[in-house]
Amino acid sequence: MVYIALLRGINVGGKNKIDMKLLKQTFEQAGMNDVVTYINTGNIIFSFKGKSKTELSCILEEAIHYDFGLQIKVVVRSIDDVRGIINTIPDTWKNDKDMKSDVMFLWDEIDDESVLKNLVIKPNIDTVKYVPGAILWSVDKKNVTKSGMSKIIGSKLYKQVTIRNVNTARKIYELMQAQNS
Repeated sequence: MVYIALLRGINVGGKNKIDMKLLKQTFEQAGMNDVVTYINTGNIIFSFKGKSKTELSCILEEAIHYDFGLQIKVVVRSIDDVRGIINTIPDTWKNDKDMKSDVMFLWDEIDDESVLKNLVIKPNIDTVKYVPGAILWSVDKKNVTKSGMSKIIGSKLYKQVTIRNVNTARKIYELMQAQNS
């Protein structure tokens, strides 16, 4: 099975620096196969058989702690999980000069549509959708400062998600598909 490991909070603002080549080695030493990293923010595609996503998260968190001395949360999603998320993102959503569109991957313990109740959503500004495993959010860049979603930063919920823009999410899925074929 092909998976993506999404690491939260590495190589951001000079904190929790991890070299991707070394991280790839950590994954391989932990028994993951066909390991590929994508950009510097902690996106690692790999294949593995015989363990649950929860077990894989634990194995990888322990390996990262052992090799780098960092307590990093690792969210693991299968290719089927990511396909469901990507297929829900409207084709018109982009991350460019006019639009900001993100995928907020949820920790398993909060992965439920009820999580939307904890968000400030401004209907005329924000477009927000829940899909199993993620919250999808899009806003015109001219309205980002008016968006209710900007209030997520610093909240309890913010500490239980790892965010990728839709362009990155789509590329991750493309890489997963290539590995799966």
